[in-house]
Amino acid sequence: MDISSDESDDWFIESLNTYKDLHVFQLEHPTKVIEWTGDKNICVAGYTGSRSEILELLLPLKLYAGENQGLCAERDFKVQHGGFSEEPIESLIHISGTRCVVTSGSSSSTLQIWDIGGDDSDVIKRTGVINLKSTSVKGCKIAPGLTDEPAVLHGSCISEVQLTEIATGRVLYTVAKESSDSVSGLQFVNACVFLICASDGTLFMGDTRDPSTCHYPLEDSKSGLHWAFGLRSDSSQSEPSGCTVARLSSSGHMLLSDLRNLQSPFCQTQLNVQHDASKNDFLNVSWAPVLDRCLSVSGFDGTVHIYNTINWSTEGQSPQPVFSHRGHEMSDEAKYSGSPPVVTTHSWHQSRPKTLLSAATDGSLHVWDWVDKITDR
Repeated sequence: MDISSDESDDWFIESLNTYKDLHVFQLEHPTKVIEWTGDKNICVAGYTGSRSEILELLLPLKLYAGENQGLCAERDFKVQHGGFSEEPIESLIHISGTRCVVTSGSSSSTLQIWDIGGDDSDVIKRTGVINLKSTSVKGCKIAPGLTDEPAVLHGSCISEVQLTEIATGRVLYTVAKESSDSVSGLQFVNACVFLICASDGTLFMGDTRDPSTCHYPLEDSKSGLHWAFGLRSDSSQSEPSGCTVARLSSSGHMLLSDLRNLQSPFCQTQLNVQHDASKNDFLNVSWAPVLDRCLSVSGFDGTVHIYNTINWSTEGQSPQPVFSHRGHEMSDEAKYSGSPPVVTTHSWHQSRPKTLLSAATDGSLHVWDWVDKITDR
């Protein structure tokens, strides 16, 4: 969508009332990963070119100044640690409680293990690798384990999903399912139970104590699309009754399912988003960790949409977002570029209810705290 100068100016004036905070940063190369490494720190990594930069950034301190923002001059992201990967980074996860991140690249036969540095060094160093069964043009999807010993769940197709201990490279678990379906995403529910979403929308539930998996395919009428998923867990990350799965298709179709009954979604709706079913590289759906029943979607254009699902009906039609972040498509770079930017990824802050980060194909990186016109009066 082409943005006129007048529309961009109007958005800027309106943003003074629609954001509590909005800070922008320009990366040298665009990223499709934003991973929290602390309350005020994130990791990003490039996905273009043969050599990609990995950075740990400190968020603008002004974001945390509260009522004293006028006394805080730090409005910029700060690079704290940096390093280089010899391949484009498709996925990146942080291992909680450590200074370790794990990355996967496109068409790589290994996962890369990195030490992101401490107070004594500003260099991010590769410390090891995990060998994969095979390579995939889409790369290997990864998720952190929730056990005491750091481990990573990974796989590019369903039959190759396994849990590997990071320190030793020992395989702790392998899925006993012969399926060549590619993995769209995976995530642990608790220390043992995990979910896998295939690119065709099929869900698989597994347990590291049992190699067998349960699978829940979609109806034929919804096949032929690419799907992404997001899991909302309760605070203990253990009770199925507190877990909701959202699946988002490349056509904007949304399914919500209870973990106790994955075969039958309790809600489905069609989002009013611009979509091209053939372009799905950046499809993303994510639940808010603090705001109850709120989720966000991106990857269709230069916008991040936030929805409150509490009033969604069984067959709801085109719900309206409670907020849409259009900052990426309203930038000066976007106005004069030949192709409008597309949001590549976004991530919610883990404790600040309405603070998110988002990145786009033009290298822009935003952190923003939006104003709810009802609750923030």
